[in-house]
Amino acid sequence: MQINPKVMLIEDDPNDLQLTMRAMVKAGVAASDVLVARDGEEALHYIFGEDGKNYDATALGTSLRLILLDLKLPKISGIEVLMKIKSDERTRLIPVAILTSSDEDQDVFSCYKYGVNSYVRKPVSSEKFESIVKELGIYWVSVNHPISQHTPRPL
Repeated sequence: MQINPKVMLIEDDPNDLQLTMRAMVKAGVAASDVLVARDGEEALHYIFGEDGKNYDATALGTSLRLILLDLKLPKISGIEVLMKIKSDERTRLIPVAILTSSDEDQDVFSCYKYGVNSYVRKPVSSEKFESIVKELGIYWVSVNHPISQHTPRPL
C-alpha cells in the first residue's frame, strides 16, 4: 500500500501529538494524511528512505505540503533534522514549520538561518495550541499553493 501523506508531524510528546492530530483533523486533514515520527532519527529514516522504510524523499516531496517539526527531539535534534531537509535538493522545497516550546533567540535565529518557513512557539493553553495548529494546517494544506511535481524547475 502506498501512502502519500500531506503532513509529516515530528513530535515526541504524546500530549502534543494528540492535540496536534486533533487540530489537523479539525483543519480538514484526515488522520491518514499525517505521517508521524516520534524522534529525529525516525523522521530522517522516513524522509530519506533509510532502514527499509517505504518512504523516500522523492515520493514524499511530491505529496508533503508541510512538515511540523519540534526542536527538542530525542536521538537527533529538530535543528539537525531541519538542516538535513533544507540541505538536500530533493526536500529543500518542502515547507517546514517549527512547533516548539523554545523561545530562545538562538533557536529562532538558527531555524531561519537553515531555511525554516515558520517558527511557532507552543502556547501553554491546550485550546490555544489546538487553534494555532489548526490555522497552520488550514494555511499550509488548503490555502498555500505548493510546488507540484509538474512545476518547471529552474536549471
